[in-house]
Amino acid sequence: MPVKAIHHVDLAVADVERSLAFYLALLGPIGVEEAYRYATYRGSEQVVYLRFGTQFLGFRRADGGEHSYYDVGLEHLAVAVDTRDDLDGVYARCLEIGANVQFPPEEDRDIPGYWALFVFDPDGFRLEVVHWPGEDTYEAG
Repeated sequence: MPVKAIHHVDLAVADVERSLAFYLALLGPIGVEEAYRYATYRGSEQVVYLRFGTQFLGFRRADGGEHSYYDVGLEHLAVAVDTRDDLDGVYARCLEIGANVQFPPEEDRDIPGYWALFVFDPDGFRLEVVHWPGEDTYEAG
């Protein structure tokens, strides 16, 4: 049986509510919503899941430390949006909340029609928001 999808990814964050506020501020207007809150298997914290279409992104309180971009770990998480207007709306909301934008929306130099912006969340995880209408027909060279 083939794999259907990545069902969920959990991030260990310094402040769950701060992370939720960030992701919902940027992506809530285009359909991302809180889906579930569960006690974790450790019983010491909750994990909170946001729904991204049919996949979920979870946030749980970290025991300590901090994420460092490009150290071992998650390099970035990419979220696809339907339209360039959606992408531009996310960018506008980044500016409104003072988010740490790495790259504003721009077309990829190697993949025609692939538009993306990169922003760091409050814990330093890099989030890519992408609009790519040709994704179904693109073949890597």
